[in-house]
Amino acid sequence: MQTNFSTSQVLRKPAISSPHGIVAAQHRRAAEIGAAVLADGGDAADAAVAVSFALGALEPWMSGMGGGGAMVLYRAREARYEVIDYGMRAPDSLRVDAYPLAGTGPSGDLFPWPRVAGDCNVHGPKSIAVPGVVAGMGELHRRYGSKPWTELLQPAIQAAKEGVLVDWFTTENIAAGAPDLRRYPHSASVYLPGGEVPTAAWGVKTVVRVPLGALADSIAQVATRGADDFYRGDLAQVLAQDMREGGGFLSVADLSAYRAVVREPLVIAYRDAQIFATPELTAGPTLAHTLRQLSAWQPDNPQRGDAPDAAAYAAYGRALQEAYAARLSEMGDVDGARTLGAAPLKDERAPQCTTHFCVVDRHGNMVSNTQTLLSIFGSRYVLPTSGVLMNNGIMWFDPEPGQPNSLAPGKRCLTNYTPILGEQSGRRFGLGASGGRRILPAVAQLTSFIVDYGMDLDRAFHTSRIDASEGKILIGDTNLPAETQARLASSFDYVAARRQHMPLRFACPSGVMRFAGINHGASEAAQPWADAVAADGIVA
Repeated sequence: MQTNFSTSQVLRKPAISSPHGIVAAQHRRAAEIGAAVLADGGDAADAAVAVSFALGALEPWMSGMGGGGAMVLYRAREARYEVIDYGMRAPDSLRVDAYPLAGTGPSGDLFPWPRVAGDCNVHGPKSIAVPGVVAGMGELHRRYGSKPWTELLQPAIQAAKEGVLVDWFTTENIAAGAPDLRRYPHSASVYLPGGEVPTAAWGVKTVVRVPLGALADSIAQVATRGADDFYRGDLAQVLAQDMREGGGFLSVADLSAYRAVVREPLVIAYRDAQIFATPELTAGPTLAHTLRQLSAWQPDNPQRGDAPDAAAYAAYGRALQEAYAARLSEMGDVDGARTLGAAPLKDERAPQCTTHFCVVDRHGNMVSNTQTLLSIFGSRYVLPTSGVLMNNGIMWFDPEPGQPNSLAPGKRCLTNYTPILGEQSGRRFGLGASGGRRILPAVAQLTSFIVDYGMDLDRAFHTSRIDASEGKILIGDTNLPAETQARLASSFDYVAARRQHMPLRFACPSGVMRFAGINHGASEAAQPWADAVAADGIVA
């Protein structure tokens, strides 16, 4: 594969350690906000609420109040794991006949479903599913929060008032969404001021920001009136009115009926470890399938400090491809098909979407949380009155009828996120990633690095990975040893790619670990905003 990039550049982002709490997130300021909550005596749940809302203002194209997701929790006092599922669902009033097939081949976004006329399942008001982020965070706080809800949302309100700071990475992300943002006047007015993609000023003291319109007021309303206002209060009425005027299906009734669901985690036995994952319509069951396949492979007498060899990466590739093949044909929101998919990635240019963060507090409580708008900028549709950027969750459904994952009213979305917690030999760890279908391969391999090779987070996050989310194609990090790449090329349709942010070839993980009373945190070296921050690193 041809490339313009340096072949000698080295990417490193060392993991951190502390006896105090740690937040590892996809945005440094969000991690700092969560760490400040921990430094002030807050629980991991408190920090997670603050981080979740802050991310919706700091990187609004990845997640926010208009999105959905899921989290895995560990409560140290009770030694209990649980899941809060706040995934999206199709509106009950959705009409399948409003999504006629175009007959012009596959869609041009994340999945190769048959193209729908006007791509109305990909962007715009008809692509919007019922969002769950506010309900999910509300349920987390109701169960375990120790700080006032209003207090936890203040940093997000402030960030939304300030607007998004423009640097080269901001420009890159907005440019990726610009073609579709231009279709919707209010979205364009927010993210494309003057019709142009914003860029940082040349002068070092000049600061450029993207104002987020009414979003700060909407977060403030949720802060003062509670999460319920988003679904059953005045804000719900405002959201639904904007949707009616835009031609979407999301209604007050859909919002009012929505609830986040507390579930038992999917428990996966792998070697001498236990992995606690999200069940049902996530990639947790596909992770279980992958690890079952890997269990039949044994690394060659691994010692602490060893790295996977060529045989290990070949085993990863086989297990992941088999698990994806099962997911492809068997999974959807229908009876008997909720525990095993979505189709292979269609557009290699698709930018990173979704966000993941992990929290561990001084008591050992953990949160591993993934939240998303699905595509970058979701529906690309900012609701004019509330300023909320909405998801495009309808794109998760196959628009062709008769499939397990076919589009239907009220149906839950089939998702790719894979937040996990795990424990082995006194070590407890949390992992997850952003990157759509590339998430599962990253989480599976990081799990193996930790469990099979005894790696700490620093080693695991700096060890090369492969990706097996593009059907028969296997993608390998260019930093893999030559003999490993030769072995993979002899067994797979193999392509070597750089570990970089865009185009995204590998997922963007974040993780935490706790061992012997010390916490650790790490984030993806190739993601320029991601960081892990300790509570004792926060200056009051």
